[in-house]
Formats: sequence, C-alpha cells, structure tokens
Amino acid sequence: MLVIRHAKIFTAADKTYERGDIAVENGKIIAVAEKLPVPDYAEIIEADGLFAMPGIVDAHSHVGGFGAGDSQDLNEMTCNATPAVESFYAIDSDSKDFPRIIRAGITTSVIAPGSGNVIGGMVCACKSVGRSTTEMCIKNPVALKMALGGNPKGVYGSKNQLPMTRMGIAEVIRSNLFKARDYMQKQQAANGAPEKMPPYDQGLENICKVLRREIPIKVHCEQFDMMTTLRIAEEFNISFTLDHAWGASDFYDEICSAKNLVGVIFGPTGVGLLPGECGKVDIECLEVLDRRGVTCAIMTDGPIMNPELLVGQAGEAVRLGTPHERVLRMLTINPARIAGLDDRIGSLEPGKDADIVLFKGIPALDVAARCVRTIINGETVYAE
Repeated sequence: MLVIRHAKIFTAADKTYERGDIAVENGKIIAVAEKLPVPDYAEIIEADGLFAMPGIVDAHSHVGGFGAGDSQDLNEMTCNATPAVESFYAIDSDSKDFPRIIRAGITTSVIAPGSGNVIGGMVCACKSVGRSTTEMCIKNPVALKMALGGNPKGVYGSKNQLPMTRMGIAEVIRSNLFKARDYMQKQQAANGAPEKMPPYDQGLENICKVLRREIPIKVHCEQFDMMTTLRIAEEFNISFTLDHAWGASDFYDEICSAKNLVGVIFGPTGVGLLPGECGKVDIECLEVLDRRGVTCAIMTDGPIMNPELLVGQAGEAVRLGTPHERVLRMLTINPARIAGLDDRIGSLEPGKDADIVLFKGIPALDVAARCVRTIINGETVYAE
C-alpha cells in the first residue's frame, strides 16, 4: 500500500481537500479523504505543502511517432486517405518523448496519426510508461483521425494531386464516408451469407465504426474549416471532436449547438501569429465554450510543443477568464471523458488507476509551479 499524506488535493470529481490523504493499492486508488489510517507496512509519501491532482491526460499528441529528421512514422503520406492504418504500430516505447512528458506530469496521451492525410488513420491512448506499446496502450481505437486545411493541401497540392483545395478535402471525406456506408449496407443485406458479403476492406471497416458511432472522427481543423466538420458530421450523423479549434470564438453558436460534438480540444497556443488558419489563437474561447456546456480539453500536439508548456497554456486560459478548477478539469477528467476513458483515469476516485502527480506550487495559478513527482499505476516513475 502507498499513502500520500497531507497534500492539497484536486480530485477532478467535484471535491477539493485543503489537506488530505490518498491511499493506493495494487495500482488503484482505494481511498481519498481528509485523514486516512496508515498501516505499519504502508509506503508513505509526505506531501505537506504539495498539490496533488490526477495525472494529466493529453488529448491530442504524436509522442513516440515523430522521430529525428524526416522520420514521421505517424504520417503515411502515400495516399490522401489511409483509414486502415493505426497509430498503435508507429509508437516507439523507447522514445525520449516519454521521459519528458512524465516529468511534465502527463500520464496518458491520446496519440493520433499526423495531419498529412485527409484521413490519417486510427487513434489510440497510451500510458506514458511501459516496455512496449502493447503494455502502454489502454484503448485502441479512440477515434479516426482526419485533417482539414493547410496540411493535406500542402502535401498533395505540391504533388498536383487531390486535394489541392478545401473543396477537394471535403470531397475526400464525403466520398470515403459514402463508400463505407454502401459497404455497411451490403454487409447488412448479406445477412451473414459469406457469398453475398462485399470483399473485406480494413479501411472501410474502420470508417464503419464511425458511421455506427462507436468512435468519433478526430478532426484537425481551425477557423472556418470547423464549419466544414460540423456540416459533414451532421450530414452523416457521426460523432466528432474539433482539434486545435483556433478561431472557435467566431462560431460559438454553431459549435455549442452542434449535434454529436464530443468535445473541443484546444491548442497549442505556441504557434505564433501566422497568416490564415493559425492567425487567431483564441484560448479565451474556452471560458465561453465551457460555460455553455461544451466539454473542453487543452493539448500539447507533442512533440510539436514542449510538454512543460501544457500547464502554461492552462494558466493563460485562467488569465483570460476561465475559472481555475474548470481549467484543471481540461487537463484531467475532460480529456479522459472525450477519449472514453473517464471510467478509468482523469480523476482521483476509488477504483480508478492510481495516476497521480504532485506539484510544488499550484499549476495554472503559480507561474513557478512544477511537477515534482509522477505516479502511474501506483508506481513512482519520476521524482525530483
């Protein structure tokens, strides 16, 4: 048994303890209270003066799949739509990305294919520690990645291939959804008769998961590209997330009333003021979206952005008006909920995985706050 004693505790479960204890056994949280009995055999972490919170969940990342130089194992840029591929097979468990995100307090990452293709492939969620991807992965798939805007335009337009315009991007998405719908209807009409079944197609099988709303589409989109996502999602009655979402403040009514919206995953803010789709990085939109009932999360897009800056982004959201505890939820329970993992991670409650981080200083309030201990599955994997 492990007992963390005397910490200020943010549970992300509608309760904060000014001074409390957390008990862990067999990799799970067994109790959180103001004062817990401590057996003689328990390992004790004295956390007086420290801030305890659930392990941070990064809702949009590419860690372990973007190596040095031209190594981009998460971008299969040979075809504008590659729904059959899975990020699971691209992740290097020995990547230097993982020790770094552990030091930042990130205990789970939702790892997606890159945005080179319009349809990039399947997304998985992994803990930050493990000997292999099989050991690290806690859900596969989480979503099907799609990308709008400059990334696929740049990749394929430079080859004089579809899509070189936003019109082409919408066509690629819709045509693949139509193909998958037809494939699914033929399967249903076959009624189990092998000779009547359409030829097996892994990519279409994966898109059918979206059409059955088993998983959402996870869409890289900004500015008015978000409206394209909303229109297509409504047309096909599919669930979706808006990832990056720069410029969301221009479309509050449309986003907040969108059918089947799973969540908005905002960031990163460190893209700078660039022309076009990166020109309005409005993290202040989180206050309005959250207040109006949208489940919001903050991302790193790692390793594009340094993981240490995730808490800095959260602080910027607080500075611009989002309540502090609501912002901490955007690092913990909200991304867990968006990924369909809130039964297991994202809050400090009995029965959940013992993924816990201790900060010196209060993250998103104290500019000097830093992670001093990271615990994953009840084991300390980093201690300052």
